[in-house]
Amino acid sequence: MAKDKIPLYELAKLAAPLAGEFMIESFGPYLERQSPHLHHAHRHVFYHLVCFTGGSGHHSIDFLRFPVEAGQIYFMPPGQVHSWSFEGRPEGYVINFSTDYLRAFLGDSSYLDRFTFFSGRAEDSVVRLAVREAGSGVREQVYGLLQQMLEQFAAGDGGDLMRVRLLELLLVVQGVASAGHGAHAIGQKQQVLVHFRQLIEQQYKELRLPVEYARLLHITPNHLNALCQELVGRPAGAVIRDRVLLEAKRLLTNADMTAAEIAYELNFQDNSYFSRFFKKYAGVTPEGFRKEWRIG
Repeated sequence: MAKDKIPLYELAKLAAPLAGEFMIESFGPYLERQSPHLHHAHRHVFYHLVCFTGGSGHHSIDFLRFPVEAGQIYFMPPGQVHSWSFEGRPEGYVINFSTDYLRAFLGDSSYLDRFTFFSGRAEDSVVRLAVREAGSGVREQVYGLLQQMLEQFAAGDGGDLMRVRLLELLLVVQGVASAGHGAHAIGQKQQVLVHFRQLIEQQYKELRLPVEYARLLHITPNHLNALCQELVGRPAGAVIRDRVLLEAKRLLTNADMTAAEIAYELNFQDNSYFSRFFKKYAGVTPEGFRKEWRIG
C-alpha cells in the first residue's frame, strides 16, 4: 500500500470563514492567512483559480513553471499539484469551489469538462487576458466580474447569482482560451480525446498500450493515434506515457517514498526499469528530479 503522498487540502481548511462550497478572496489576504507550507507542492480536492492583477515571481502547476504577471489567470481541477514562489506580495483574486458547486446547479456532471483550462494539462491551465488602451478589454471585464463576486461574497451572498457570475467568468475566459488555440471548439474528435484522457486517468497504472484504450473507445488504434497527432501533436502512446511520468513526479515529491516503492505503486516490473523510464522521458534521474525540486 502506498504511503501518503502530496498534501491534499479540503476547501474548509483553506476557506474564509463564510465559505461553504465556494469562496472568493483578495489574493494578498488569502496568502497571509495560510501557513507557509502552502508554498510547497500540494493539491486540492476542489477547483481552484487565481487571477493576478500584479506581482512577480513564479508558480508551478504539475511541475511546469509559469511567471507571475498581471492579467494572468490560472485554473486547476482537483488533483493537480502546484506551488508558489513569489517576490514580494502578489495582488489579485482567488476562487475555490467544490466539485458539486456548479455541476449540481447545472444538472450536468460533465459540464466543466468542456472548458479547456480544466483539462488537467498544465499547458492548458494558464490564460493571459488581453488589455486595450481604451480600458474595455477582456482583462477589465474579468477584473470587474471578480470584484463584483468579491463584494457579493463579502455581503454573505453565495447563492445562485454567484453561480451565474462564476459561470459567466468561465465562459468569458474560455473565449480567450479558444481564440488562443484557434477555434478549439469541443467537436466530436475533441470529445473522443476527452474520453481517452478520462480512461487514462482511471487506468494508467494497469493499461499502457494504445490498442487497449482504442478497444475501450471502440475505435482502431490507428484512428486513436491519428486523432492524438492532430489535436495534441503527439502519438497516443506518448499521451499515456505523459500521464505515467506525471504521476511519478508527483510521487517523488513525497520524500518518504523510495524509488522502489514508487516503481511498485506505478506497476513497473522493478526499480531499475522505472529509473530508466524516468531518465529517458524526464531527462533526469528520479534522484536528480528530487534535488531539482528541493524535495527531501
